[in-house]
This record gives sequence, C-alpha cells and structure tokens, in this order.
Amino acid sequence: MKELAEQIVKLQDPDFQKPAQLHKLLDMPPAGLEVQLQHAWDRKDHSGNIYIKDDKLTFYRKPVMNSTDCIRGKVGYTRGLHMWEIYWPRDQRGTHAVVGVATEYAPLFSFEIESLVGSSRESWGWDLGRNKLYHDSKNRPGETYPNILKSKKILAVPDSLKVVLDMDEGTLSFIVDEQYLGVAFRGLKGKKLYPIVSAVFGNCQVTMRYINGLNGEFMFHLWVIVLTCKGYTSVGICRLRASHMLKHRMSGLWDNKEIKLLLATRDTQTWQLQGNTVYRIFRRQKGALYAL
Repeated sequence: MKELAEQIVKLQDPDFQKPAQLHKLLDMPPAGLEVQLQHAWDRKDHSGNIYIKDDKLTFYRKPVMNSTDCIRGKVGYTRGLHMWEIYWPRDQRGTHAVVGVATEYAPLFSFEIESLVGSSRESWGWDLGRNKLYHDSKNRPGETYPNILKSKKILAVPDSLKVVLDMDEGTLSFIVDEQYLGVAFRGLKGKKLYPIVSAVFGNCQVTMRYINGLNGEFMFHLWVIVLTCKGYTSVGICRLRASHMLKHRMSGLWDNKEIKLLLATRDTQTWQLQGNTVYRIFRRQKGALYAL
C-alpha cells in the first residue's frame, strides 16, 4: 500500500486528488450512533440468506453453497456527498466480495457464485479480491481499480475501507488506509443510489457505519448563518435577531432564494441574496463578536 501511495503522489493526476468537499467531510466529526442507525443496513431489503445482527449495523450470511446474496442500505442518495465505512474481514470474503452502490431495482440473489453487485445496469461495484470494477458486467468486462495497478499485481484491501459517493458530481470513489484511490465510476448523477454489498462466503459478517455527509444546500445555509453570526454581528443583537429569524422566517426565506434586510438594525449585519451572489453591509458594536 505504501508503494501504491507513492505512485499516486508522483502522478499528480486530478482523479487521484481528494476533492475539496471530501477534505471538509473528513475534517468533520463522525456521525453519532443515531445517525449511523438511520443509514444502516435495511432489514427489509436483502436476500433470504442474510439477517441483521442485534447491533443493527452488521449482517450475517448463512453458509449456503453455490449462491450469492446482497443487502442494501436504508437510505437512497440523490444529492450531496456521503461517506460510509465497510468493515469486512479479509478472511471472510471468499472468492467474490463486492462493495458498491445500486438502485432499488438491482437483484439481491443469484443461484450462482458471482460478483452480483455490478453484474447488471442497476449496480456499480468494486470486487475487493480481483481489484475489478463492475457495471453491467454481463455485457462488458471489468476494469482494474485503482487503475495504476501494474498487470497481475493485486492490492490487498484491508479489513476496513471507505466508500465515497458524490451525487452532485455523479461519482463513486474508495479510500483504503486513508489513501484516496481516485474516481471509480462516473455518470451517477440523477439516480437514487443505495449502499450495497454482495457476498458468497458462509458465516461472514459485514458492518457498515455511516461516517457523515454534506448537502450542498445545507452547507450554503450554514455558511450564511455562520458569517452573519460569527463574522461581524454584535453579541446581543445577533442572539435576538438570529433566533427570531430561525424560528419564524427560515423555511420561507430559503425556499424563495431571496434574502432582503435579514437583520435590519444599524449595528448588525445586513444580507441580500441575488442569484448566487451575497452582498454584505456590516458595522461592529464595541468590537463584540458572537461565536456559534
């Protein structure tokens, strides 16, 4: 892995550079258990040979021969940047262990041993043992990932890996040992995609933990509020005016995409939004700033 990381650094290829939004996401504290459970495996959306354990984050596959089983996550993503961790011990992967995303129409069971995730046009997967990317694999060959791997060289994917789904850009990527491996799939924008894995190994246990997510619209709202309250507004006025705005004006304010005289007193911040441009007029009051 160290050798691979050094190769990636030397390449200076944009595809292997962490996007700015991903840096922000990695700097955020991880989601708590409540959020993890909201984004956990779906008890109602898996094949018959799988059941979810008591922790609600881990599934167990029964030792059934000559078959492949899948399970989807609860949440389908249509926008924003999302990252989750898959913990899948290497000695429990068997011959076909695939991690990826899928639509609600992707098959969850096969009477054959195969890389089921990525076998149809409804799923996109990374086969961890073969280092191959599959999408509609019944009609097209898999591609090596990361694509800088030399011929016949295999990346030993550790027990834990991170999946990065950017629905705003329409890409799927992976992180191994904190090394971003670059974009695996493109063209996902406009779809609703769920976390998914396919397994063939009997008695395997796979855990998924949602790490965090960024929603573009939410980030913009937060940015405006933070600048309004943290950057220039006095302590007393900000507490009063901002709380009033949040309680009584927030829903309609953002839906209309128009802010006029948000805080209209002479000693506070005034914002006006036109399109994607934010204009600010501010005055300090005795140098006091309110920190969120």
